[in-house]
Amino acid sequence: MRSSGEIPSFAELLASCHTSAAHLEMRDSYADNERFEAWRRGDRIDWKDRATWWHPYDQTIADAVARGVVIRRARIVSEPVSEYIQWEHYVTTANVTAGEQVRWLPRRLATDIALPGNDFWLFDGALLRVHHFDGNGAVVEDELTDAPALLKLCAAAFETVWDRATPHDQYRI
Repeated sequence: MRSSGEIPSFAELLASCHTSAAHLEMRDSYADNERFEAWRRGDRIDWKDRATWWHPYDQTIADAVARGVVIRRARIVSEPVSEYIQWEHYVTTANVTAGEQVRWLPRRLATDIALPGNDFWLFDGALLRVHHFDGNGAVVEDELTDAPALLKLCAAAFETVWDRATPHDQYRI
């Protein structure tokens, strides 16, 4: 494994991706950020005014999708959902607009799935970027690996979650 300081950025990894990128998220909250805090204060996004909310991340996703890369994100969440997950559900409009396919799985339906201990991105089924967070949800380190056993575990976990999960447009919080 290579640690954060030695690995390419997410944008570079996605730019080198040819067919698929799969992201599994399993936390009920991540570190607070300015956008979440604004939402908590009652600020809402004008989804019709794309220039006000479209970020470089969204463009990176859109560019990959335009090249034919299928990007899927699955989130395992506790229910009732946390305030952070309520916000994530709200801002997922941006992910979907950029071209991501997003699904949600209630944690109670994941009990029998062999899950890795950390969130991850899996690129082309051949390269894994593992996220390590502190107790408050801030990223401590990312690791990159192509270890066959880890690729197999994470790919199987993602596909099982994906198959059970509810598409974003049908998931109600």
